[in-house]
Amino acid sequence: MQEQGLEYVGFWPRVGASILDAILVMVVTLPPTALIYGWDYFTDEERPFIAGPADLLISWVFPAVAVILFWLYRQATPGKMAVSARVVDARTGGTISTGQAVGRYLAYFLSMLPLFLGLIWVAFDPKKQGWHDKLAGTVVIRSQHRGPEPVRFGGA
Repeated sequence: MQEQGLEYVGFWPRVGASILDAILVMVVTLPPTALIYGWDYFTDEERPFIAGPADLLISWVFPAVAVILFWLYRQATPGKMAVSARVVDARTGGTISTGQAVGRYLAYFLSMLPLFLGLIWVAFDPKKQGWHDKLAGTVVIRSQHRGPEPVRFGGA
């Protein structure tokens, strides 16, 4: 990929992107959840895993649909956009299909099961693919030359 001026995005930029995305999801989902279920929702140790239909929609369905739509229409979530990363098809470099997007999203859960090993895999894989990328046939790339023009001085 480097011959095209692209590089695979490594572990730490992807961690940063995930943190930004998690904060955005929290900012969007916390107010309606608190409004519907009250603040006890966040502290009640005996609360069921899913507190009700609104919880299912707000905490699970909405984030999944939003992430999948971002991948399909922008090739990146807001966090990945912040690090200039794009999720693309591993064979063609083009936009991923709906099936790949849904599969990639669901594969995140499989990647997290064995102590997050499938996500940590990004740090060691030559193409910087996590298990979710491998299962969905995707890679995360960005331009090698991001940002403004490099600094040049006239003297040396």
